[in-house]
Amino acid sequence: MTELGVAAVAWRVEPGLLDYPAALAAMQARVAAIRAGTEGELVWLVEHPPLYTAGTSADPADLQAPGRFPTYDAGRGGQWTYHGPGQRTAYVMLDLNRAHGMAGARDVRSYVAALEEWMIRALGRFGVRGERRAGRVGIWVAMRDGSEAKIGAIGVRVTRWVSWHGIALNVAPELEHFAGIVPCGIRGHGVTSLADLGVVASMGEVDAALRAAWEEVFR
Repeated sequence: MTELGVAAVAWRVEPGLLDYPAALAAMQARVAAIRAGTEGELVWLVEHPPLYTAGTSADPADLQAPGRFPTYDAGRGGQWTYHGPGQRTAYVMLDLNRAHGMAGARDVRSYVAALEEWMIRALGRFGVRGERRAGRVGIWVAMRDGSEAKIGAIGVRVTRWVSWHGIALNVAPELEHFAGIVPCGIRGHGVTSLADLGVVASMGEVDAALRAAWEEVFR
């Protein structure tokens, strides 16, 4: 793995596919260390093997293909989410006792809005217009046929004002895998990705876009 300092926030890119329980344990340890002042803030970029995670509001009925992939209780807010190869998951561990650019101190709502803006600006670097929708979590794209599809998910947890979990941006995942759940409990809308929109982008290029957008939103 590599970790590079960006002011007070380090960035780490995890190689390969990371097991979800290992990710949870590592995040919990880092959050505790941030609270204790022994380690700094971190943006951790990972990919997972195919799996489904349940947030604290997940409806068991929204898991439509039990047994297809491993399922985990994430402990974050929100409902069901899919993770898998070709999706960039960014786990964001920040001390929210202080402001971070557009994210105000001790303001979870503005922190979530900043995560949304981060994805929107990163997508914009590929010519994709990501949009918010009232009453719907995540980032959406207006499709050519007039429908709307989700390209980015958000699920956070804040423990004693230190954030963890974060975002999941669809680069080139197997979109059919989302059919095993009702993503985020939202019915009647599809899921898309950069690849599905005709954008050819490597994970490294997406990481660079996220890094550049981060500087605009959180600095």
